[in-house]
Amino acid sequence: MGISSLGVGSSILTQDVLDQLRAADEAGQIVPVDLSIANENDKKDALKIIDANMQNLIDSIDDIKRHGLYDEREATVSGSSVEVSAIINSDVQEFSLDVITLATKQIEQSGAFGAKDEKIAAAGTSGTFDLNIDGASIANITYDEETSLEDLKNLINNEAGDKVSATIIQINDTDFRLFISSVETGDSQDISISDNGTGLSANLDGGMSTIQTGVDSHFQFNGQDIYRSSNVVDDLASGLTITLKEVGSSDVSVAQNRDTIMEKFDNFMKHYNAAVTELDKMTKASVDSDEKGIFSGESTIKNMKRTIESMVNTIGGGVGYINDYGFDIDKDGEMTLDKDVLNTALDTNPQNVEAFFAGGTFTNADSSTTEVDGAFTEFSDILQGYTNYNATLDLFTTAITDKISALEDKKITATERLDAKYAIMKKQYAAYDLMISKLSSASSMFTQMANTENSY
Repeated sequence: MGISSLGVGSSILTQDVLDQLRAADEAGQIVPVDLSIANENDKKDALKIIDANMQNLIDSIDDIKRHGLYDEREATVSGSSVEVSAIINSDVQEFSLDVITLATKQIEQSGAFGAKDEKIAAAGTSGTFDLNIDGASIANITYDEETSLEDLKNLINNEAGDKVSATIIQINDTDFRLFISSVETGDSQDISISDNGTGLSANLDGGMSTIQTGVDSHFQFNGQDIYRSSNVVDDLASGLTITLKEVGSSDVSVAQNRDTIMEKFDNFMKHYNAAVTELDKMTKASVDSDEKGIFSGESTIKNMKRTIESMVNTIGGGVGYINDYGFDIDKDGEMTLDKDVLNTALDTNPQNVEAFFAGGTFTNADSSTTEVDGAFTEFSDILQGYTNYNATLDLFTTAITDKISALEDKKITATERLDAKYAIMKKQYAAYDLMISKLSSASSMFTQMANTENSY
């Protein structure tokens, strides 16, 4: 391997020697700073993970402390005669529905025409007609000798499309008929055409026949006869929409939507366990560097972990604890929920459960009341004391950022100091190398002279 000389070739004071000395200085002055910077950046990344876990936990808590969660309703129907939907906070109840008659539309048909383009008025005539529907009249619809059955269909749809629907049906090759159907159902949907002159075809003026009579729906609610003009009934019981589907009987139960409630509590437990597991890992004390948590020596993060774990046994506003509703923490710190316990509490006193979790008026065993903020409102407030802007985690992140900045400044200063030191040493080594080279050359000359002298 070749040796680089700083001077004219002494091969003693080389650049490689300076590089080795520089590497030794960097190992003592620069590398420790780089390691510290890397460690602080790892802490920043770890804090981002903690913050994300905390935000997910807060979001899941917000779902639980939302009053609307406990007001959601689910309608269960046995039988196929009706469909029932319930909006938030509708009355919890059970009832029977017996559908006797479905509401129908009024449908009228004209007499037979030979083709769709057959004229509806006699040659040389013109005039107007009125279309009567639902007790109202769409008056003075104009026709003339050029108006065809197809034109009439379009005229009716254009003038009264919000009330009726007109279409042409081909019965056979020479039999085309105009069908007019009411848009709405009910017994008030009578349809008729009245000619204001004498030109309109008899197949229309007085020639319409009823295919289906519009009638009201008829059903029994817990045995009580009810009549409506529609098969969709939304004015019978507050918050319920009942759709009549077919003649028959059905039993309906409107209850609190427990599936959604349990889903939100499952989501909360998932994020609680994820957050605590991550904090356990990051604060773990160990002599093994691979197992030791990055915040094992940080009181801020360890205190936050202890606070979160202790909240389970402290929140409740003085009217109980979440353990009373089926929550538990096992020996490994994992949260579980006995849903039978929670369901029993919801069956017994759903208002108290809602007040306990989301806030409100809690009725005590002695019938006195206590206004509570809600256990999960307390939980959320404590967590936000760590996650909000300028709160604990934000300040901790700022401190780490400041420390990284200081370390980077320290590295720059140390690097500049070494650069200056080795720039001087390079010049000194070059001068020393030149001196050594000259001395070496002189020594070689005297040796040659001595050897020559001795040869005589």
